[in-house]
Amino acid sequence: MINQFPEQGIDPRLDPSRVLEALKRLSVERMGTFPTVLYIGAEREFAETGPDAYHELAGLNVLRARNASDTMTFRQQIAQGFDEFRNPFIRAGVALGLIDEDMIDLHLQAQALTEILDKRYQTQLLALRTQMEELALAMRVPTGANPVSPSRLCATLVSSIGGSGVSEPLGRVLFRQFQQQLVPILDALYPNLGAVLNRAGYGVNAWAPAAIAKFEREEPEAVAPVAKAPQLPEQAFTPQQQVYPPQAPLYPQSAPFAPAPSPLARSVGDGTGSHRHSTELEPLREQLRLWRMERQHGGVRSLSQAPVGLQYGVPGFPVSAGMAGPGGHAAPTMREFQAREISSIASVLQAEPPDVFARALGTTGKLAEAMRGYLAEGARRLGLHPEYTALSANDEDAVDMVALLFESLFRTHALQERARRVYARLVLPYLKVAINDDSMFVERGHPARRLLDALTEACEDNNGSTPQERELLERASAVSQRIVAEFNEDVSVFEMAYAELEDLLSQQRRRVELQEQRAAKASYGRERLAQARTRADVVLQRRLAQTPLTQAVGDFLTTPWRHHLVQTLLRDGEDSVRFRDAIAMGDALADADGLASRAMGDALVRQLLSLEEPLTECLASSGLDATAASHGLAGIVRGLADPDVSRRVRPMPPPVRDEPEQESRLWLAGGTDTVRADPLWVGKIRALEVGSWLRLSDAQGEPISAKVAWVSPLTSRLLLVNRRGMRVLAASIDELAVLGAEGRLAIATGQSPFEAAMEQLQQQIRTAA
Repeated sequence: MINQFPEQGIDPRLDPSRVLEALKRLSVERMGTFPTVLYIGAEREFAETGPDAYHELAGLNVLRARNASDTMTFRQQIAQGFDEFRNPFIRAGVALGLIDEDMIDLHLQAQALTEILDKRYQTQLLALRTQMEELALAMRVPTGANPVSPSRLCATLVSSIGGSGVSEPLGRVLFRQFQQQLVPILDALYPNLGAVLNRAGYGVNAWAPAAIAKFEREEPEAVAPVAKAPQLPEQAFTPQQQVYPPQAPLYPQSAPFAPAPSPLARSVGDGTGSHRHSTELEPLREQLRLWRMERQHGGVRSLSQAPVGLQYGVPGFPVSAGMAGPGGHAAPTMREFQAREISSIASVLQAEPPDVFARALGTTGKLAEAMRGYLAEGARRLGLHPEYTALSANDEDAVDMVALLFESLFRTHALQERARRVYARLVLPYLKVAINDDSMFVERGHPARRLLDALTEACEDNNGSTPQERELLERASAVSQRIVAEFNEDVSVFEMAYAELEDLLSQQRRRVELQEQRAAKASYGRERLAQARTRADVVLQRRLAQTPLTQAVGDFLTTPWRHHLVQTLLRDGEDSVRFRDAIAMGDALADADGLASRAMGDALVRQLLSLEEPLTECLASSGLDATAASHGLAGIVRGLADPDVSRRVRPMPPPVRDEPEQESRLWLAGGTDTVRADPLWVGKIRALEVGSWLRLSDAQGEPISAKVAWVSPLTSRLLLVNRRGMRVLAASIDELAVLGAEGRLAIATGQSPFEAAMEQLQQQIRTAA
């Protein structure tokens, strides 16, 4: 090959390690959909054969359940082939063994397909072998096997799906699907690999010019001309001092042979990262990017927050003009992940335990950071190194919007600790939805959105204290696990999960309605009791203030008679004859005490005889039987027998209060005695109707979603209940207006949990930006 720089003694070829890394990334990207894509065609074949394929379909379901791990294994095996080419001694010392009997059929199928593909690609494989030999020579290692040869790919498939009890008919169908899916990919992959090696200066073959021309048309950025190296002083260079000029990325920026999304997936999103609702979301995206730039302080949009190559400029990394790191070192060229690559990484990772996301949800502002770190680790495991790759602007938006959405749900809704793991499982599936279809953020009827609303309804204020609440939590957990296991690209999984959860929620809502009615009746009863006690205390205070009374008469009026007045008011009302008779009885007893003080025995006896029946009835209303009532009446008579017994004006006893009546004081930390309600908020609260939803913060700052279940016809107080129908607070309009003015109450105008979280998200971004 002609040397472009003979006078300097510089090898014009690119660093072989970089070239091999580019080949690995290209191969992993193009092959990354196996073996998952095989199951769709196989299932279609077996469905056409009818019930005879029951056992094969059952085996296919087993493979589907582990498709994420199988995909990861397949990609890792491809990446490992390139690692073994770089270091042929990796497999040294690996012991040979016998093939398991249940895998013999798979190996036979692999051998048959290998022979077919070897014949088909004989010319391309021979040319690639020559180029790879030059690459190995430049790396000073023995020439290894082609990492993407047909034999290697067929063995990789066996390694991925082996061990799951694949029957002979199922294996035959899977390999037939493998051949159908693999041929169009290899038709493009082998020429592309040859074009990359040719552009890097390793070997030339007969079909290279046409392949390069086609590759340049399809991938202009991947084969950009080599930048001219600066003139260097004449000197000899040792191999360790080789200088490689700056290069554009060697790997393609797209994968035209990726399998098309399912029809249902295309109806919602095209699966390629295009956004049909960019117009509606564009203002939010602009604010989001301003907010992100402020947080990152101009940092690189890389999956890895601080890769070594980006910090210090490692020699040999691909670099881009105009990018420089500290000390003048050039920073490596970054390529943007494609949407399907991020979706593939998320698909592989979504089945793993969500502990990192559960912990991040417990700390505001940490979920996006955890998501980026998790994606970086997943990319690294699949051979897509974060040091060379970055999220696109739209994917950055998707990560931040999903993270802020989940954090807003936990900030605005009373989600308990047990709900955190349910939501943590859904972080990556919802990221995949957001990347491929941003209509979730603007369409109310989107299945993923409806499911998130249903999950929030099931989990909010739910601590599992009753069997019904525990059933809801268990169903919500099962739904999240189903999404993790089944969601790939078809959003109908969300629709089915929503229908399953909604069926249980509808039953729960009926129970909640009954609970709300009981709470309203209980509140109404308390208010009537409090009103009756207040009216009885007014009557009692007037009687006690008028005349000095003996101990016996005073005790009777402040206890049994007071209680009798309350009971009469509750049963018959203030305008009833019985209430007037009860008041008259108390007045007559006070008069009898006056007669006794004046030693008017005959008149006192007649008065007491006339009061015997009313006094007995009064004592009976306090729960005393006839004998106890007689003893009580005898005590009054003994108390009035001595005209010289001491008499005094009795003080008014303290009012009787139920514990729930102290709720507003606990919420307001002292009540409204010294706080003036804001007229604007008074008007807002007064306009609330039964069924309106509010978001409250208690004295500890914990969020509570509350519903107006009842408005008192006596006091206009509002009864607020949670999603379980349990009483949260009964407060007056002024008390709630005080909470609103303090920022502890917000009116949710018919918003679903998703809408409320999105509003909180937008407000947070606007404030920060």
